[in-house]
Amino acid sequence: MASDLLTIARSGVKAARIQLDITAQNITNASTEGYVRRSVATEEVVSLGYLGQNRDVSLSGVRVSGVIRNADAFRQAEVRRTGADTARADTEVTGLENINAALENSGIYDAITGVEAALQQLTQAPTDTPLRAATIAAAQTMATSFNIASNQLDAVAAGQQAGAADGVAQVNAMAAELAQVNARLSRMADVTTDRSGLFDQRDKILGQMARYANIATSFAPDGSVAVTLGGTSGAPLVSGNSAQSVAITTAADGTITYAVNGGAVTLSGGSLAGQQQVLVNVADVHTRLDDLAQTVVNTVNTAQAGGTALDGTAGGALFSGSTAATIAMATTQGSAIATAGLGAPAGSRDISNLKALQNALTSADPAGTMDTILYHASAAVQSRTTTRDALKTISDAAKTALLAQSGVDLDTEAINLTRFQQAFQASGRVIQVASDLFNSLLAIR
Repeated sequence: MASDLLTIARSGVKAARIQLDITAQNITNASTEGYVRRSVATEEVVSLGYLGQNRDVSLSGVRVSGVIRNADAFRQAEVRRTGADTARADTEVTGLENINAALENSGIYDAITGVEAALQQLTQAPTDTPLRAATIAAAQTMATSFNIASNQLDAVAAGQQAGAADGVAQVNAMAAELAQVNARLSRMADVTTDRSGLFDQRDKILGQMARYANIATSFAPDGSVAVTLGGTSGAPLVSGNSAQSVAITTAADGTITYAVNGGAVTLSGGSLAGQQQVLVNVADVHTRLDDLAQTVVNTVNTAQAGGTALDGTAGGALFSGSTAATIAMATTQGSAIATAGLGAPAGSRDISNLKALQNALTSADPAGTMDTILYHASAAVQSRTTTRDALKTISDAAKTALLAQSGVDLDTEAINLTRFQQAFQASGRVIQVASDLFNSLLAIR
């Protein structure tokens, strides 16, 4: 009996010590990012009795069957999926806000209406030098506003491109690191604390990777993971201990595409997808702004060609260039404004061509077009912000659900610490009792 007590108590001491170690590990890593709470799985040890018959059972104590990571694969996948969606939406909101700011701060709409107002003033005194100078100044302001908007849009694009390039570099680095983790996992067979640490490292990398792009995962029995970039139908990025590289290509219009092993990859989540979409929006706004600048240049210069300048010469172009970036004043002389009709003498107060210019601008409606561009930019920000906030709520709920399961609760661990300490002490007491009984038997003559 004493030998049985010693065997049972020794197994109890060993199990309690491991449980104390795991509890201490949980407490120590309570604030460690990516750490998943662990617990010890135990099972009763039962062996055949001394006589070797099935009905003779010898109780042999307890043994540790493994270390359990308290993490649900489904919840982890949900955190990655919702996190990728939120990261994309958040990146888009920031980019769209920058686009909207570039348009608003440039003051193009006010500059266009300023030109229209100056032309209206000029109809009152078409030969007045100050009014002509004011009209040229208003036109110069408008051209500069287009230039500023174009430059700021280019700056937004450059920022998104740099962010995407950095994101691709981060994804490639994480893929290589994940391949190394896979290699280490494939060499380890038993579920040990060290293996749990590798699982934590693996899951942390996957979570970080999902912030950049939506991924699909497939786990092998040894715990290694295969990662597909762009979802289940995307391109293999990590397989076993092998990692591929993501490449980024920038088109002439500033938009970007991604590829793995030369094959195009379509991303629907993560900051890389958000930056890609922002650049599409920048290119679209740039095109619309360039078209508007071209319309203004063509409308004004065409009207100019149909009239006579103040000195009696044929009207010449007021603007040069054909895009928002290149539009500029072709002349700075107020006398160059062709207010009179063709064939009018120098100094004519005829405003027929000035009226034609006004009518042409009214028909082209550059102010209305710019107002529409501004409205669409503002509406896009509001719409995507609403979507982002909704996605963030879903993502936060998924994180909370996972944390409730995998996070370390110090109050619970403090209780476990006391419980396992008492178990350790109780098992030690059993050993003492067994020792006393054994000594008593030896003392019998």
